[in-house]
Amino acid sequence: MSSNLNINPGGDLTAPTPQNTPLNQAPISLGLSRPTVPDISEDNEDDEGKLAGLVGRSSGYIENLPVEVKLNVEALVGLQTKQNELQNQYKLECLELEKKYLGLSQPLYERRKAIITGSKPATKEEVEVGEQASLKDDEDYEQLPKDVEPSPSGIPEFWLTALQNHPGIGDLITDRDADCLKSLTDIQIEYLTDSNAPTDDTKGKPGFKILFHFSPNDYFENTVLTKTYIYQAEVSFTGDFVYDRAIGAEIKWKEDKDLTTEFEIKKQRNKTTNRTRLVRKAKPADSFFNFFSPPLPPTPEQLEEGDFEEEELEEIEDKLEIDYQIGEDFKEKVVPHAIDYFTGKALEFEFEDDEDDYDLDDEDDEEGDDDDDDDSEDDAPPRRKKGNAVAAAGGQVNPEECKQQ
Repeated sequence: MSSNLNINPGGDLTAPTPQNTPLNQAPISLGLSRPTVPDISEDNEDDEGKLAGLVGRSSGYIENLPVEVKLNVEALVGLQTKQNELQNQYKLECLELEKKYLGLSQPLYERRKAIITGSKPATKEEVEVGEQASLKDDEDYEQLPKDVEPSPSGIPEFWLTALQNHPGIGDLITDRDADCLKSLTDIQIEYLTDSNAPTDDTKGKPGFKILFHFSPNDYFENTVLTKTYIYQAEVSFTGDFVYDRAIGAEIKWKEDKDLTTEFEIKKQRNKTTNRTRLVRKAKPADSFFNFFSPPLPPTPEQLEEGDFEEEELEEIEDKLEIDYQIGEDFKEKVVPHAIDYFTGKALEFEFEDDEDDYDLDDEDDEEGDDDDDDDSEDDAPPRRKKGNAVAAAGGQVNPEECKQQ
């Protein structure tokens, strides 16, 4: 793709030019292409289509430049390839730095797990450091009694509470899920290496894996459920990693305990005997555990053959974007700041981010415009800003943008 840069050192790093670079990445490669400019109204759809047709086309300006000027242009292209190489090196080193500090954090995460599960209760020194931090954040904080020992049973339902307090993840958890998630004992993050790559074709590709550790429960046999997010082997035009796809673990459900399925009982009448019987039919159910069955992007062949309607592509895009957003939130927010989600402190920052993500009306709109029609779009609630297009069949989602949402 012209909008991608090869991350492998020594690769062909041809700089994109005004002739071959789209103004914005398409939501699904070879498929849906929606404008991202918010002030284009539905009345301008014809003009919008004309503009979309011009994206990536040459205006003829470059071709008509004198040869002497074209030489200067090519020199700049050469300089850009060197800049691209530096950007690739920078991104790879950033990834290695993330891996380094994840390794440095592991002893803290192991200690956190021990306190949560009660295998090694908190020490008085650890409690004192925590209380000092709480007092710094809240002047009204009341310190706990000094003559009481930390509970040897740890913190019951720690991870369930933390996940329920996350605005996006909490919405996925049903009452049935909650009972199962009480057995969740730890969540870990691993960066991909050749040794933990889920498939042979993902070896050598950057990415990360989320590991959910469970104690024995009534719902499934697995002790660990994993979800792997794989980046493309190329970085985007902006120099950021791009999502390729996600792979979820197979859940070994116990009999009649599949939380992603629900059953309904229907009466069925025999046309010959006129007798009725009860039939038990399964249907998909909303569940947090659908997270381990990520949506599949359409293949290039399916897109070329037009197997999907535009609305279907939009639905796939939305599902992929949500899936990648949740994965990124686990990596960047939930795992490193689990205690803040458990206590609810993290919600203060979540709501601040939400306010930044909303388009606010101009101050002039607050003063008047009372004569607008009731069904005017100006009266509609503000919409969340969406990130760039989703990874599918060569399309891409920028992980950096997921972090900002």
